[in-house]
Amino acid sequence: MAQQMVTNFNGILLFRRDYRERDMLIKFLTAEYGKKMFFIRGARRRGFKMAAELLPFTMGEYVGDLRDQGLSYINSVKQVQYFEHISQDIALNAYATYVMNLIDVAFPDNEPVGRWYQQLTSALQLIDADVAPALVANVIEIQLLAPFGVAPELRWCTVCGRTDLPLDYSESYGGLLCQQHWHLDPHRLHASAAAIFYLRKFSVLDLSKVHSIKVKPRTAAELRRILDEIYQNSVGVRLKSKRFIDQMSSWYRPLAPRKNED
Repeated sequence: MAQQMVTNFNGILLFRRDYRERDMLIKFLTAEYGKKMFFIRGARRRGFKMAAELLPFTMGEYVGDLRDQGLSYINSVKQVQYFEHISQDIALNAYATYVMNLIDVAFPDNEPVGRWYQQLTSALQLIDADVAPALVANVIEIQLLAPFGVAPELRWCTVCGRTDLPLDYSESYGGLLCQQHWHLDPHRLHASAAAIFYLRKFSVLDLSKVHSIKVKPRTAAELRRILDEIYQNSVGVRLKSKRFIDQMSSWYRPLAPRKNED
């Protein structure tokens, strides 16, 4: 039997969708209950009282009728935070949309997501401050590999467990290979030591403790190449928001952030 309850919840607005003539569907990532879809009656009418509190790139505390099946409902808004710079800058918008899309795809609805609410909150705060948005997206991509079912071994060599030799990434072996075992996979990614260093570092990075991220542009571009290959070959997820970022890099500004980097 489906259950429902009226309760306070904290939520990050993932996306909005027009529904029927005057209504809207809004999906939130909630801190307490995971992803939930809300039906907002009259949201497209002029003068709708919660219009400002349900804009894209908004997070806050709400009171709602939450249901474990079907659509939930929002009764009132207690307080909200609006990511103004993300909403005004096309590049920041693109990266924020991408990380939210990834989290939406990675987790099923109506199931708790643990630390991911805080990790997404921190990611959006950093992107809103224009702190290395491409690298923040890389952190989210790397850490979502486990929820996507890939979970590569990034702590040590998958064959012998060594960490004292140069390492490279092997898709065939599901993680790192030390130099002693490179011959086992001629198709390993041939990544630089710097790229492997940041791949490992980003896999455990708590974004709530980050104030700046500095990576050389060449290393940032290599990280982008590595993650693109992993997502294409192992994850199989290719989002429209990622394609837009790829297109944007050719005409707006490079993938490697222009700020806070060497």
